[in-house]
Amino acid sequence: MKKLATLFQDSYNELKHVRTVTTIAMFASIGIILGSLTVQIGDFIKIGFSSIANQFVYYLFGPATGCFYGGALDILKYLIKPTGAFFPGWTVGAMTAGVLYGCFFYKRKLTIVRVLAAELCVSVVCNMILGTLWLDMMYGKGFFVLLPMRVIKNLVMWPVNSFLFYTMTMAMEQTGIFRLIRKSA
Repeated sequence: MKKLATLFQDSYNELKHVRTVTTIAMFASIGIILGSLTVQIGDFIKIGFSSIANQFVYYLFGPATGCFYGGALDILKYLIKPTGAFFPGWTVGAMTAGVLYGCFFYKRKLTIVRVLAAELCVSVVCNMILGTLWLDMMYGKGFFVLLPMRVIKNLVMWPVNSFLFYTMTMAMEQTGIFRLIRKSA
């Protein structure tokens, strides 16, 4: 439990650095741009890759910073391009994803197994359970009616998202980009 508290405290301390905030802003802008390339499949399924830019923030700066970043970015995306009514549940889900990814990645050796586990955990908790609950609350569709198509979509995207994040992170680690970001922050 002490390790978890230290992890959150270290992550919170990251927010005290101006370079951290500017780096987060850069990744947020990349995430917003990638979010505009989202493909809508029906009324309740979206496929996009903006989460990769977000995962870099969680990897570099941890769960506390990830929680703040996820919530702020969700609200910012809504202000830039509103899609329907604002619902705070989506913000809670984004913040939860930031905490979960941050706990899996921050100050830990990145392995494909760790990435697969983190992606599965976030997919189940945030996308399948919370996301389906939010859709049920917003539109009155049955939770168990929406759940099967959301489970299938997330199971299909699980290895794709994991592989993309892992390979891009390893490439950026090998080129030294993340080392520069960590050193300057």
